[in-house]
Amino acid sequence: MMEELAQEQERLSLQTRLDAAKSQAERNRLGQFATPTSLARDILRFGVTLLGEKKFIRFLDPALGTGSFFSALLNTVPGSCVEVAKGFELDTHYGEPAREFWRDTCLDLELLDFTQVAPPRKESDRFNLLICNPPYVRHHHLVNGEKTRLQDVTKAACGVRIAGLAGLYCYFLGLSHSWMQRGGIAGWLMPSEFMDVNYGKAIKRYLLNKVTLLRIHRFDPNEVQFDDALVSSAVVWFRNNPPPADHKVDFTFGGSLFTPKLSRTVPATALQKEAKWTRFPVAGEREEIIHQRLADLFTIKRGIATGANKFFILTREQIETHGLPYEVLRPILPSPRYVSVDEIEADQNGVPVIDRQLFLLDCRLSEDEVSARYPQLWSYLEKGKAEVSKGYLCRSRKVWYFQEERSPAPILCTYIGRSDTKSGRPFRFILNHSKATAANVYLLLYPKPALARAISRDCSLLRRMWEALNNISPSSILGEGRVYGGGLHKLEPSELGNVDATPIVDVAPELRTESRPVQPSLFDHGTA
Repeated sequence: MMEELAQEQERLSLQTRLDAAKSQAERNRLGQFATPTSLARDILRFGVTLLGEKKFIRFLDPALGTGSFFSALLNTVPGSCVEVAKGFELDTHYGEPAREFWRDTCLDLELLDFTQVAPPRKESDRFNLLICNPPYVRHHHLVNGEKTRLQDVTKAACGVRIAGLAGLYCYFLGLSHSWMQRGGIAGWLMPSEFMDVNYGKAIKRYLLNKVTLLRIHRFDPNEVQFDDALVSSAVVWFRNNPPPADHKVDFTFGGSLFTPKLSRTVPATALQKEAKWTRFPVAGEREEIIHQRLADLFTIKRGIATGANKFFILTREQIETHGLPYEVLRPILPSPRYVSVDEIEADQNGVPVIDRQLFLLDCRLSEDEVSARYPQLWSYLEKGKAEVSKGYLCRSRKVWYFQEERSPAPILCTYIGRSDTKSGRPFRFILNHSKATAANVYLLLYPKPALARAISRDCSLLRRMWEALNNISPSSILGEGRVYGGGLHKLEPSELGNVDATPIVDVAPELRTESRPVQPSLFDHGTA
């Protein structure tokens, strides 16, 4: 035991040196986040427990790094119990030192891209314990046909086509299917976001249809597992057998794998209908029928993405300095951290009465018209054209400085927030009396026709609805959104729209409609 402890200390020193030789940005781009020793050992011990102590272990790690899981394996079971240990590592910066470090052990480390390697043909050559912390590479870094190749080979391996917005870790999981022995155990340490987002549907279908999903343990987002990654993590466990009838899955949360804070067993049939798996184990299964959603009352949109806030959003002082005409400017709300109130009043011109007053450059004139009518504005645009116009959003527009159409919304919701705020509300609903639009750090709520007519008949209704929105239980909203490391919560328009609107229609009973099913099945057509 002392020998394994000393060996792990040497490996950690090696990891530290290798990490220091790379920039944080480069490791983030390549999705390289090393697994902490204590977590790696917990995962290995739990995997061995699921596998059964009497079996000889055929171990595989498709993204080995310096070998935190292999080190944990040696620390967990006698060497005589390990029949085979194999790993892959694409990055020679880590792979070559790791191969040298483990040269006197049973580990066979290949410096190859796991996604490019053909799996074993014989069942006896496959593996019964697969443990991996796959690279967390975002989809936009998969270029030059790589995404299409990965989709094709993953579908061939596991029968499921991964969505285009999926990260590399989703392909690793799907490709591993053809490397596992029947009855083998897999444990994947990966971002929990797959449980909530659209691109995760394919992974969830795989977990429910192709294998027996045993357990998902989600770590408390306030207890970030990786010092260098703001990501909420989960460990997904499954056995490589088809799921039995009436199968149920264990969901645990917080604490450790062996001593979670919360646990709940959820029928697989409920998971097929549920789009947000991070609801478990805190919440139970949804009722089959719900009342209206917020999307039935409001059209919900993200705020404006300018493409270059520093250029397009200006203070009064900047406007005066550059001599810009107010005819091509309109008020825009600052970031929520600069808006301390939940009700925004306006002056006689519709400008918000707040300390930080900002204006959006929103010009709809052609370059020739600007040049002829507003020489100082033309000069300002010319200064920004060389750099700003080449940005992704700007270059995709008809005219690079044209902004999206977003009229002022009477109610706004903050797009991102933390659950540990003093108010206990990670998201704020703001009543807006001004003519200010908002950037994409807000969600904009526009009353739909029936609600708009009701508001026109009763001018107090909008205020009562705003008050009701702020009284919705935080758990109802959090259950529809997504969570990242450090307890950071985020809401997309469709997620906010899916929140139960029962407390809202209670203040306007005439808007109530018949109840209906909560949401479509995970396996309905068009959900891939």
